[in-house]
Amino acid sequence: MIAIIDYGVGNLFSLKSSFAALGAETAVTGDPAVIRAADRLVLPGVGAFGDAAALLRRSGLDRLVVEEAAEGKPLLGICLGMQLLLDYSLEYGRHGGLGLIPGCVRPIRDYIPAGYKIPHIGWNALRFPAGRPVSPLFRYIQEGECVYFVHSFCAAECADSVIAAAEYGAALTAAVAKDNVYGVQFHPEKSGNVGLNILRAFCEL
Repeated sequence: MIAIIDYGVGNLFSLKSSFAALGAETAVTGDPAVIRAADRLVLPGVGAFGDAAALLRRSGLDRLVVEEAAEGKPLLGICLGMQLLLDYSLEYGRHGGLGLIPGCVRPIRDYIPAGYKIPHIGWNALRFPAGRPVSPLFRYIQEGECVYFVHSFCAAECADSVIAAAEYGAALTAAVAKDNVYGVQFHPEKSGNVGLNILRAFCEL
């Protein structure tokens, strides 16, 4: 069973529908007992980093997610959920993250040329790092296939953990991984068959 963690933000039921299309059992839950009993965890998120981090801390789910990840349970962060996996964010101040993947979150305007619209919205192709094995999260897709992004901030200072990038005037981090912890900046639940194939691979981790 996959626990989609409900802490007050995220496209929870879109994700649930996507996993259902794959035949995967899910529970949208903030119940610690259900989360501990799950085989895999998904940390969704939309909105501001600071608000989401505060909600996680207030619920105590921040500690639980870190504990479950330390036990080796596969964890997938999506969009803001991916950013929360990092050490901290500089979105409207400095806010601590979960520290599961080394790195930080910075405005994409720090990296892209003037004239590019912010937020980065729409379909963009995934590029895999040269000279590295393709992540098992992407075992069912090909480099160059497109996924759907909506973001104004991006993961930075995490080069060793990057498993995919997207070009938007500059290479922006599209996905990260460290051991059993994975994060995608894009929305697989909005990315058609490519997104479903990424979620299928996660179900097999």
